Amino acid sequence: MLDDKTYLELFASRALGPEHFDHRGHLRLAWLHLVHFTEEEARQRVCSGIRELATRFGAPEKFNHTLTEALMRIIELRMRGQVIRSFDAFLRENPDLLNDAKSLLDRHYSAELLNSDRARTNWVEPDRDAIQ
Repeated sequence: MLDDKTYLELFASRALGPEHFDHRGHLRLAWLHLVHFTEEEARQRVCSGIRELATRFGAPEKFNHTLTEALMRIIELRMRGQVIRSFDAFLRENPDLLNDAKSLLDRHYSAELLNSDRARTNWVEPDRDAIQ
């Protein structure tokens, strides 16, 4: 497994391989960016980086801006007031992010909205329950 510094560097240079780009990898990118950058900058960096890598991997249609940013906003909320130890410790305290992200997102978004073209390309506010 890549150490955090290398992981961030490879992502920043868009050299992160697809083997590091699964759901856990997306969560790790979000967490690491939220540790090192402001919330707004973290969201911008992660969304633009994942979009570029999805395109590079030949699957631009797989990127969903709203899904990515919604998970980041949920992670932001859960990180507030916590002592930052490690990504693995964060996941142990928040296993639903890894194991049941779909149900978590379903609380906030209808499938119709989350899978819309508008949500795929831009941030869209939840149509069910606000993320707060």
